[in-house]
Amino acid sequence: MDAEEPPVLVLPGPVGRAEVPVLCAAVRAALERTGTRTVVCDVRGLGPPGLAEVDLLARLELTARRAGGRIRLRAPGPALRALLALTGLRFQMEGQTEEREPAPGVEEAVETGDPAP
Repeated sequence: MDAEEPPVLVLPGPVGRAEVPVLCAAVRAALERTGTRTVVCDVRGLGPPGLAEVDLLARLELTARRAGGRIRLRAPGPALRALLALTGLRFQMEGQTEEREPAPGVEEAVETGDPAP
């Protein structure tokens, strides 16, 4: 986990094509400036989600990964969550543990007599 709080990028809505490179540059700059590995993207202002919003989030994630980081979504509404699930794109959401990372305090137990996986 990052030693300091990750920077927050508030995404305005609606976002046009011309604003996508500016927002990608903001993600890259935030990762470089702070030294954190995560940028939190507050998506509550995006408005009704559509493919343009999905494209924006995919581009922001790609930019972050190329810079050695990730984005985390803050306040995605049910419609955006459903659309992301439909497209098969997976994003870390605030309040959820990272992929392949167990929840704090949870340990996997093996019962005797369980078949090997």
